[in-house]
Order: sequence, then structure tokens, then C-alpha cells
Amino acid sequence: MKSRRNYGQFCGLAAGLGIIGERWTLLIVRELMISPQRFNGLADNLPGIGPNLLAERLRALVEAGVVEHRPVAEDGRGKSYRLTEVGEGLRPAVLAIAKWGMGFLRESDAKDVVRAEWGFLALQSMIDRDRIPDVDETYEFRVDDDSFAIEVRGGAVSFVHASAAEPDLTITCAADTFVKIGARLLTPFDAIVTGELKVDGDADVVHRCTRMLGLA
Repeated sequence: MKSRRNYGQFCGLAAGLGIIGERWTLLIVRELMISPQRFNGLADNLPGIGPNLLAERLRALVEAGVVEHRPVAEDGRGKSYRLTEVGEGLRPAVLAIAKWGMGFLRESDAKDVVRAEWGFLALQSMIDRDRIPDVDETYEFRVDDDSFAIEVRGGAVSFVHASAAEPDLTITCAADTFVKIGARLLTPFDAIVTGELKVDGDADVVHRCTRMLGLA
């Protein structure tokens, strides 16, 4: 693979960074973790990358077998990019980095671009596996114009990027509020008091959900 960076080290970390260590690469992976996307969709969701650099990064990821492209049925010349099985193997690492990085966000960063869809991945990174409630419940999050849900069934957690049919808890807020709460820049209680966060659900359900997310 011509575009692969070589650190000259016989080490798994060095080999991995040779694939994903370039600027913007993991953010492209983040977008494809949310859903398959076309080139223009990725460009719109990653303002600042530039089309030539995006094409270069995608080409390198395809060459490495991390990303694949498939034709779009309704567009003979269109291509949709998606993670391969190898690319999906990055999900735990990317979520761990996202959770770790939350600790470096500052109030001044709130002026930067934020997308509601990123909250879908943020939720996955925040789950405390030792605090999954022993009940069957569904928690829906309505962030800006997007909706996603956590489903707890039999001690296991799954995530749905859609509205829930009958959620036991509904949380509504703006995307920047959602990130601020996840970054511990704003407590859920303070957000409720100021009206930035709306919660509809039984108090016990709220407690179980926030505890599982490490926010209780």
C-alpha cells in the first residue's frame, strides 16, 4: 500500500497508526460508524477537510481494507462508502478515544461545529457496563432534529438510530447541551432547571439511565 506511513517499528500500535494516524482519518471513520455515506455527505459533515484531502483519505482507507465503496442503485455513477468488517473492528477503540477526549472539552469549544448524530456515538461510549440495569427499558434521546435510543433487554444494551415505539424515558435537548452534559460541563439537573433539557419519565427510570451513563 503506497500511501501507508511506515514508522520502522515492528509494533501493532505503529502499524495501526500507519493506517489511521493521519489527520481527519478517524473522523471519517466516525462518520461511517454512524451510517454509510456518499462523498458529498462526508464532505458536508466534515467542514474544513477539502475535497482533495477527503478523496485521498478515503482512497487510503479503501486500499487498507478499512472502508469499501458500493454503487448507489438509483445513481449509476454514485458510490456509497461504508466500513468493512476490518473497519468495524475500530469501533471499540474509537468510542474509547471519544470518551477519553470528552475530558479535554472546554466551554469555549461550544462555539465549534456540533452535529446531533455525534450524540449517537457519544451514548455508546458513555455506557458503564457494570451499571446496566436489570430491567427491560428503552431510553429515547431527541437531540435537535435527530432521534436515537438505548434498549436494555436481559442485561444487554443495544442502540437504535431511530425513534422508539414506546420509550420508558424521553430526553430532549440541543446538540451542544448534549455534549456539554457528556463532557461534565453541565449537570443534567442544571440543564433541567434552565430549560435546556426536558425529561419525560418516571424518576426511577431516570436514575437507572443516568447511572448507566455515569451521570448520576
